[in-house]
Amino acid sequence: MSNTAPGPEYFDVVIVGGGISGIGAAAYITKEFPNKKVVLIEARESIGGTWDLFKYPGIRSDSDLHTFAYEFKSWKDENAIADAPLILNYLEETVDEYGLADLIRYRHKVVSAAWSSDDAEWLLTVDVTDADATVRREVIKAGWVFGATGYYKYEEGFTPEFAGREDFTGDIIHPQHWPEGYDYSGKKVVVIGSGATAITLIPSMLEGRGAAAHVTMLQRTPTYIMTLPRVDEINLKLTRLLGERGGYLATRWKNILTDWTVVQLLTKFPKASRRYIRSINVKELPVGFDVDKHFNPPYNPWEQRLCLAPDGDFFKSIRDGGASVVTDRIRRFTATGIELESGEHLDADLIVTATGLNLQLFGGIDMTVDGRPIDLASSVMYRGMMLSGVPNWMTAIGYTKSSWTLKIALLGKSVSEILRHMDTHGYDTAVPYAPAGVGTRSMLDLNSGYMQRSKNDLPRQGDAIPWKMENVFLDDRKNYRGSVIDENLRFSSRLERELDVRTVGEEVPS
Repeated sequence: MSNTAPGPEYFDVVIVGGGISGIGAAAYITKEFPNKKVVLIEARESIGGTWDLFKYPGIRSDSDLHTFAYEFKSWKDENAIADAPLILNYLEETVDEYGLADLIRYRHKVVSAAWSSDDAEWLLTVDVTDADATVRREVIKAGWVFGATGYYKYEEGFTPEFAGREDFTGDIIHPQHWPEGYDYSGKKVVVIGSGATAITLIPSMLEGRGAAAHVTMLQRTPTYIMTLPRVDEINLKLTRLLGERGGYLATRWKNILTDWTVVQLLTKFPKASRRYIRSINVKELPVGFDVDKHFNPPYNPWEQRLCLAPDGDFFKSIRDGGASVVTDRIRRFTATGIELESGEHLDADLIVTATGLNLQLFGGIDMTVDGRPIDLASSVMYRGMMLSGVPNWMTAIGYTKSSWTLKIALLGKSVSEILRHMDTHGYDTAVPYAPAGVGTRSMLDLNSGYMQRSKNDLPRQGDAIPWKMENVFLDDRKNYRGSVIDENLRFSSRLERELDVRTVGEEVPS
C-alpha cells in the first residue's frame, strides 16, 4: 500500500474569474470541448464579478444589454439599461442553462502562476478559504489558463489624499466598498467625481422614502453625459415581429451599428459633436443653468468615456432640486464638509469618493515563464487576446468604446480554434512572438485619470494588425476574420522541442 500523497490536480483549461467574461468563456469552451477537463476558479464566494462586488445605490450597466449580454443567450428583460440584480440573474441563468455550476470553485484565489516548458503546463498556486475562514494553499496544473479577472483591483478603489480627511466627522465611503444596507436617508451628501459611478449614484440616492436630503456632485472637470431610453421600443417591436431570439439578434446588430456610427461621428467631428451634446444638456437642464461651466469638458468626446443617463434621470434630479453640481477644486476636508479653493464650503454628512479605480490585470498574480518573471509592461498584445512570450494564456480585455462583452464571443471562438489546432497536430504549446522592431504604444486609448495612472504597468499594443488593438467592436472584428493563427503564433510539442524543432504558423486544416 502506497503512502504517496496525490500530486496536483490537472485541468486542460483553468478559467480564472467568475464574472461575465469567465462565465462566457466557460460556456464557449465546454460547448466546443465537452471532453476536456475545465474548471472555473473564483476568489469570492459568488459569481458575478463587478455585478456582485459593487453594492452602491443604483449600480447598473453603462451599456445596453443587447450588446452587453452574450451572443449565445438572449437578453429577455424589457430594460435595455439594466440594474445589477437583473444582470446577476442573467449570469446565474447562464450557469444553470449551460451546466457550468459543477465547474466553479469558490473562494479560490490564484496567487502565482509558473509556466514550465519542459512539462508544457502552468503550475498555479491557489489560496483556498474554507468555510471556517481558514486559508490553505493548494497547487493545480493547467494546460491552458484563461485570465478573466477583469481590469481593476478588487481589494481597493482609488482615492486621492485629501488634506483634513481625519477632521471630517461624518462618513466617507468609496463606492467600491459601499456598506450593504447603509442608511443615507435625510443626509446631505457630496459625491466627489463625475464619472459613470457618480452619474448613477446621484439620482438613485434621491429615490424613495430613504432618500438623501440633497446630493451635490463635486467635480474638478466636467464630463460628457448623454441620455438613452431605459426601454428600447424598437427592440419590443422587433421581438413581436421576429420572436424572442430573432428580435434579440436584430436589436443586437442594430445597436452595434448605431454605437459604431456614433463613435465615428463624435470622434471625427469633435466641434459639431460638442455642440450636439451641449444642445441635449441644455434641453435637459433648468432654464438659466450654467451649462458651459458644468458640462463643457476641456477634452473632445471619446477622449474619455461618455456617461449615460437612462431616461435622463441624472438631469431630472437637478431639475427637481434634489441634486446640484459644483465645479471646483478641493482645498481640504473640514469637520462638517469640504472647503473649496474658491472659498465655498459644502456641508456634508456623507462624502462619497467616486474617484475611480486602480487598474490591475490578472488580480496581481505573480507570473513566471521557466523561472523568469513576466513583465506585463514589456509584453505586446497579440490580437488583443494573448501576451507576447507567454504560452497558453488567454487574456480577456474588452472594449472602451463598445460593450465590454462583445469581445467575449471573439475570444471564445479564437481559443476554441487554437485548442482544436493543437489537438489536431499534437501540439502542447502556443506562444505569440512579436517581430523585432515592432512599434508599440499604450494599450489604452482614453486619457481618463485612472487609465493614465496605470498605463505604464499594463501590456502594450503594436502599430499594425495583428498586434494593434481596436476599441470598437466592428473595427476589432477585422482582427479576427478568417483564422487567428498566423506566423506570429508559434506552436510546438515536447518531442519537437527535444529535437530543437519549432513549427511556425501552420494553416488550420479545412
